[in-house]
Parts: sequence; C-alpha cells; structure tokens
Amino acid sequence: MLRGYYSAASGMLVGQRNLNVIGQNIVNSQTAGYRAQRVVQSTFDQELVTRYEGGVYTKIGDASQTNLVETVDTIVNEASIYETENPYDMAILSDGYFNVNGAEGRTFMTRNGSFSLDDEGYLQLEGVGRVQGENGDIYVGGNNFTMDTLGNIYDVNGQFSGRLLITRPAEDSQILKFQNGLFITDNVEQVDNAEVINYGYERSNVDMNDEYTRLMEAQAAFKACSTALSTINQLNMKSASQIASIS
Repeated sequence: MLRGYYSAASGMLVGQRNLNVIGQNIVNSQTAGYRAQRVVQSTFDQELVTRYEGGVYTKIGDASQTNLVETVDTIVNEASIYETENPYDMAILSDGYFNVNGAEGRTFMTRNGSFSLDDEGYLQLEGVGRVQGENGDIYVGGNNFTMDTLGNIYDVNGQFSGRLLITRPAEDSQILKFQNGLFITDNVEQVDNAEVINYGYERSNVDMNDEYTRLMEAQAAFKACSTALSTINQLNMKSASQIASIS
C-alpha cells in the first residue's frame, strides 16, 4: 500500500510545482521581456526507502514509481516589440540581455527594456537599479538624449555617455532566476554586434492560450493524484481495521 502513497504524493508535489510555474507565467504575461518557464519532470522507477537509526542508514525496502521535478526551464524565444512614445523604452533586436546594477552590488540580466529616469538623470529599471553601459551607469539627463542602433547613447548635452552593455550567459554557466524575468549568472560574455532600439520594448513571450490549456491539464492531474491518495488512505484504514478485528 505504501507504493501507492509514494506515487500519488509525488504526483501531487510535482503538480503543485507545475501549477506555481504556470501561475507565474500568467501573472507576468504583461511584464516586459518576461520569458515563460516550464517544469521538466523526471521519474525514478524505484525509490530506495531507508531507516535512519543509531547513526546508520538501513535499507527497509523500495517504493513504487516516483515523479520529481528535474528542472524548471526557460523558454528563450523572442517576443514582439511594443512601440511607444517613451524614449526610455528600449528593446534588443538580437541575442543578448540588458544589465542592471541592483541591490548588494548584484548585476541582473533581463530582456525588460521598460526603463525610466532616476532622480539624478541616470537610466534605470524601476525597482531594480541603474542600467549598465560598458563603463558603468548610463547618464542621459532627460528625454532629449539620442541613441543609435549599436547602443551608443549621447546625453541631453550631446556628450557621449556610453554604450549599453549587452551580454549573454556563457556556455555551462550557472544561472540563478528571480521574479519578473531577472536573473544573475556566474559567467557572461559580451555581445558586440547587438542591435538596440528605443521608443519600444519587448513584450513577454507568454502565450495565454497555451498557458490556460496547460493550467487546466495541471489542475486535472493534481486532482487525480489527490483523489488517488485519498482512496489509498481509505483502503489502508479499512485494511488496518479488518486486521485489528481479526486479532
């Protein structure tokens, strides 16, 4: 009977994680530059069951097929550009990510180019930090700055302020994901031929029709595992009751 418990319980845990990820996708469907995520499952045919006693692990049997979340992958395909009248809105038309200097000196990477101006005239991603150029913070001074397609920015006085820093994760680098399409990585490489525009930002690549379909499937799977777990529990209690009556 324990085999059924493990199968149903692991299915519920994976289902809950899947529902959480789909929910995040739906919530961020209007977040500029957000990338949809997907739960990738793995299955162990048998999961070893052990007992820890007296500082020693002892095998006491094995369980049935167990589902686990292996990874949560990010869908990296590009999304459409939403044109605006805001000169601070920017979009990358090629490979690569903007860099934003956030809290505790951490540099976040993002495709979110819905920028604004901070109190000192620097380009910022609101709530995160200042947008980075190849030589540090990018100063624009006001909305009359100019930028070419290579990301070279000239402030309101016509002075060269810097070139936008566009990078991508290096191969085999470790990536730590945050909310709202932000992430940090331990190893980056610069994208020298990146093409950038302003007066527009990249939309989220979340397909709402696809997400709602996945949501209904995930809810159905979670409910099925929950029902199975309840049924197994009832059968187990009934068996225990019958054994007790015989003894």
